[in-house]
Amino acid sequence: MPDTATQFDELIYEVSDHVATITLNAPDRMNTISGPMLDGLSQALLKADADPEVRCVILTGAGRAFCAGLNLESATQDEGMGSGAVSSANLDLRNTPPTILFNMDTPTICAINGGAAGYGMDTALGCDIRIMSDKAKIAAAFTKRGILPESGGTWFLPRMLGWEKAAQLIFTGKTLSAEECLDYGLCFRVVAHDTLMDEARAMADEIASNAPMAVQASKRLMRMGLSEPFTEHVHHVFLQLLPLMKSEDAREGMMAFLEKRQAEFKGR
Repeated sequence: MPDTATQFDELIYEVSDHVATITLNAPDRMNTISGPMLDGLSQALLKADADPEVRCVILTGAGRAFCAGLNLESATQDEGMGSGAVSSANLDLRNTPPTILFNMDTPTICAINGGAAGYGMDTALGCDIRIMSDKAKIAAAFTKRGILPESGGTWFLPRMLGWEKAAQLIFTGKTLSAEECLDYGLCFRVVAHDTLMDEARAMADEIASNAPMAVQASKRLMRMGLSEPFTEHVHHVFLQLLPLMKSEDAREGMMAFLEKRQAEFKGR
């Protein structure tokens, strides 16, 4: 049973043993992203990242899809994205899921239980690690809908795949099976559908067993390293290392190694 459970609009948030599980919960429409779900996901991700008890986040979907993209019915209505209500003059993406995911220090695992299309694909790519059900697939269907990868795909895919493979995937709007995603390098592992959450939880528990400040600092430095030269980067690494070396967790980790026992980290 979860230690805590919180109900957001169209998703479920649960925390157990230092792991937060966020489940997109609109299975009747294949978890397509609506306004309430978008807001709820932003709130849940911020909540997890701000909680010192949460050391890893699992993001997944209820039902047979992870996320089939934007809710096209609402997107084509007067209040939707194509209505002109959102313009370049008032667009603010700082507190939307793609930006929040990228800026989170808490590690994230996407347990892709089914189809991840469009916005769902970009959201999955925004997580640090992806584990896929053998029934799952990823669809870069943007150009087939007259749009582009609007939530990170054009940034992630060239870095993950190289220019040519990213171009082929985006320009054709290709759908990849789980095994093809593994071959492309878009996921860490493909597992039997019934074991997906057990596999994701096992990895989350392994991450959560390590020193949380060290894990989060490592992720923060990896993110910084994407946009800075090596000399500046190693300087920033050293500045992050100094306070860690003075932490209780660093002492515990070293003592546990010398005493040949499992470390018990407290996050301080």
